Amino acid sequence: MDQSKYSVSFSDYSDGHFRKSFRKKYKGKWSPTEKAIVAVCGRIDNVLLTSRADLIQSVDNYQLVKLDFAVVDTQMSPKATGYRCVLFVDNNADIDDKRKVEILLVYSKDDIIGPNETVWWKGIIKKQFAEISRIFGL
Repeated sequence: MDQSKYSVSFSDYSDGHFRKSFRKKYKGKWSPTEKAIVAVCGRIDNVLLTSRADLIQSVDNYQLVKLDFAVVDTQMSPKATGYRCVLFVDNNADIDDKRKVEILLVYSKDDIIGPNETVWWKGIIKKQFAEISRIFGL
């Protein structure tokens, strides 16, 4: 088993709320962007060593991570775009199972309601992902 490879999935919540607007705005560029996000998240342990991902919190074998991304072919850096993903990383794996990354939120800084980005997304995690909220004491 490749120890640095994770299985990656998008939450249903991310699809119904923010990814839909990215699909409309970026049409043909969004599908390759999602594939790039999945590829990056599949190697999240390596990406955490860069400035592109921030480890928000770690509890036991779980991590909460914020990842910057850019839409393909827009010539902008991931930091400059204001586009973010909040990830739940599950490092528990048995011999036949890969470690997992669930992409909880995909958003633009323009989506934030209120003056504080962290308070905003933590509020969504509390309401929409009760088990994950409990793990991290949000």
